[in-house]
Amino acid sequence: MAPPDASFRDRSLYLPAADALVCADLHVGRDRSSNVELPLGESDDLLDRIEALLSRFEPSEFVVAGDALHSFDRVPRGVATTFADLAELVADAGAEFVVTTGNHDTMLDSVIGGDAAATEVAGELADAATVADEYRLSGIDAVVLHGHEQPGADAEVYVCGHDHPAIRIEGKRHPCYLFGEGVRGGADVLVVPAFNRLAPGTLVNRARSDGFQSPLLDRSSAFRPIVRDDDAAETFWFPPLDELRSML
Repeated sequence: MAPPDASFRDRSLYLPAADALVCADLHVGRDRSSNVELPLGESDDLLDRIEALLSRFEPSEFVVAGDALHSFDRVPRGVATTFADLAELVADAGAEFVVTTGNHDTMLDSVIGGDAAATEVAGELADAATVADEYRLSGIDAVVLHGHEQPGADAEVYVCGHDHPAIRIEGKRHPCYLFGEGVRGGADVLVVPAFNRLAPGTLVNRARSDGFQSPLLDRSSAFRPIVRDDDAAETFWFPPLDELRSML
């Protein structure tokens, strides 16, 4: 089973043994990169939801499992300010802010650390977060990473994002988690959905192994979808994908 007492809430994961709140694929700046004339309210949505999660769980660490940014080649207007506000939320909650790098995070140094000091707003973030390719949690043998590359560290549990899993139930699309017990040399893999609600998802109903991008999902048929209904305050575990597909 998944790590003991793991809580699934609003596309995030809370691990009590590590006292860590994990989100993946914030894709900050996605609305600015879209072909729309009006802003889509991405920043307020992200910050309000993260603030609610920090208040609910009071974690000692807030970890982003990659793709904190959306654009590969630029930092759109407002992105650094969103990160500054996010860092302030995390600090006010008494948590450490950790970002693992994803394939979209080529400009992360311009926002957090590295080249961040080049701008006044981003410069305030230079020491606001720990940035790493992978991050090992304390209290549990788990490593958080984005999932676009093979992990370099051994662990009992890998927590990642990258594929934005979603499932269609009775014609309605739901973001979902994926849990594979022992699928990586005996280690478990837990995939978190995209936290940004504007990010499209990979439908798992019919997807085969070659339909996923992450090398951690090369045995996707063994993964169980998990759907959190926040309105009903219930978490639903589905059969492994190979069994689920036979029911469709």
